[in-house]
Amino acid sequence: MLRYSTLLKGNDVFKKSYFKEHKLELLKLAKNGQHPKALFIGCADSRVIPNLITQSAPGDLFVLRNVGNFVAPYKPDEDYHATASGIEYAVTALKVSEIIICGHTECGAINALYTGVEDAAFIHTKKWLSLGDKAKSLAKSSIDKNASHEQLLRLTEKLSVVFQIENLLTYPYVKQGVEDGTIHIHAWIYDIHNGNIEYYDPDESTFKVYKINNRRVIC
Repeated sequence: MLRYSTLLKGNDVFKKSYFKEHKLELLKLAKNGQHPKALFIGCADSRVIPNLITQSAPGDLFVLRNVGNFVAPYKPDEDYHATASGIEYAVTALKVSEIIICGHTECGAINALYTGVEDAAFIHTKKWLSLGDKAKSLAKSSIDKNASHEQLLRLTEKLSVVFQIENLLTYPYVKQGVEDGTIHIHAWIYDIHNGNIEYYDPDESTFKVYKINNRRVIC
């Protein structure tokens, strides 16, 4: 079991190793501020660590994480919306040029679309999960009748990421950036079983695995 004291000891190791080794870069970030080129919208699942799975450094990614890596539609009249605030800041203040929505296999939020959330304590979660309803509906109607429940979940995870892009494009500054060519949106699925990242190819309406050839990414 992970203890609180273990986390503090980990910080001590971090200071004496990583921070010491990369002190110049980290102090430069502290002095000059952050200038990430990509907004990464991922799931809060503890098994999916954006900087780890992409091997990116501090300052490279502006990260938003929530249950299910969902994006709620643009609704400026709502009182509080953490994800919308993060998107707004990343696009208008940080001027990111890439937006990645990254789902993953074995997603608890996607599974909950089928099992339901009956506990009365999950007041906010029930409403939040409704953002996956379109993916669930399409997955159920389009999957082969002989497919297993696991196959249904994997399909729903992928469809959900694509539908979140639709929601993302309801944000006027995101839509404008895409139309201007200053913003590029990507849909990813991270496979926690093998570490692969699949990306959505809109031209073929399918997900593909990134391939590296002669140090270049083929996608």
